[in-house]
Amino acid sequence: MTTRSPLAPATFPVLPGIAGVTLRVARARYKQWDRCDLTFVELAPGTNVAGVFTRNVCCSSEVELGREQVKGGKGRALIVNAGNSNAFTGYRGREAVEQIMEQVAAHLGCDAKEVFVSSTGVIGVPLPKDKARAGVEAALTAQPCSWEAAAETIGTTDTFAKGSAASAIVGGTTVHVAGIVKGSGMIAPDMATMLGYIFTDAAVAPALLQDMLSEATGGSFNSITVDSDTSTSDTVLLFATGKAGNTMLTTRDDPGADALYAAIRQVALDLAHQVVRDGEGASKFIEVQVTGATSDDSAKRVALAIANSPLVKTAIAGEDANWGRVVMAVGKAGEPADRDRLAIRFGDHWVAKDGLPVDGYDEAPVTAHLKGQDIRVGADLGLGEGRATVWTCDLTHGYISINADYRS
Repeated sequence: MTTRSPLAPATFPVLPGIAGVTLRVARARYKQWDRCDLTFVELAPGTNVAGVFTRNVCCSSEVELGREQVKGGKGRALIVNAGNSNAFTGYRGREAVEQIMEQVAAHLGCDAKEVFVSSTGVIGVPLPKDKARAGVEAALTAQPCSWEAAAETIGTTDTFAKGSAASAIVGGTTVHVAGIVKGSGMIAPDMATMLGYIFTDAAVAPALLQDMLSEATGGSFNSITVDSDTSTSDTVLLFATGKAGNTMLTTRDDPGADALYAAIRQVALDLAHQVVRDGEGASKFIEVQVTGATSDDSAKRVALAIANSPLVKTAIAGEDANWGRVVMAVGKAGEPADRDRLAIRFGDHWVAKDGLPVDGYDEAPVTAHLKGQDIRVGADLGLGEGRATVWTCDLTHGYISINADYRS
């Protein structure tokens, strides 16, 4: 991994072991780097699974197959490779994925459809079958590893390993939730925006698991953006091994279902925030809150227009209280807005209200807020009750440097 983001947490968090989940890593050498680039997660028989996937129409074979596989509701293994996204690779890419699925299934004695595969890295290069076979074989026989090792292995331009955990009481039983994610660039909300994997030892029916993941995604992975680009490989999977021993949850009305959902959402939101904090070249973490819109959906579209604006993001990178750029972004969103009702703030400081700068506007406290690492931008449209919050980062020269020579 490259120089650690200034927004990174001090250390990798302590994640609990999840009964029925065994992690291993190996080297497939899909790129010329001296590091592990293949993560293998073995899941106990009977594990249920849910998933959300990119809506990018040029998606990878891994995504196409995964969409069909989650309909079966069962998962016995997960294979994730870094260094090659295997997207836009036609039948050769699909054959490589099917080879991996069959190889792992033969090792575990399960149906190939219960083996989930994800890939991340350069687009347009077919996954080499020989390296895939050797890498998977090494992973299958590797010693179990830590969450941190698994998280580091799935990264590409990430500067730090990302993990999160939470717990809940379900019917008197303590259940655990743990997750890892990779993501730094090509991040925009359209399902999810990277590769993320969440695991719980709770017993949850597949349909309820899918409902929980889909809802949690809306306010977490689907509410972040680094550069407005949605990947061809975006995947988030949620596995439930059932090893905690609780009575199987089947509906949101079951005792403890809400507590488990809260834990899943907490982990998803924390992981999503970490992706933004590792945004390529980022020096500031930005929360954008829009209120007073005609609906929540309208508020979110306005918030994303602000969060994705290069002019807003560069102004914040330069610690410039240029609130006119926020006004511009609100106006271009294509959503109901009234210039003469609009109000803008940075942090807790309102800079404009009712279409005008506030009386006695003092830029000093606003500038002081912008010199921090955690920035809050607010826009109130004054039209209704709709509200939304999204998270992004600033845009610096570092983003250009990373992406100008990504393939090399």
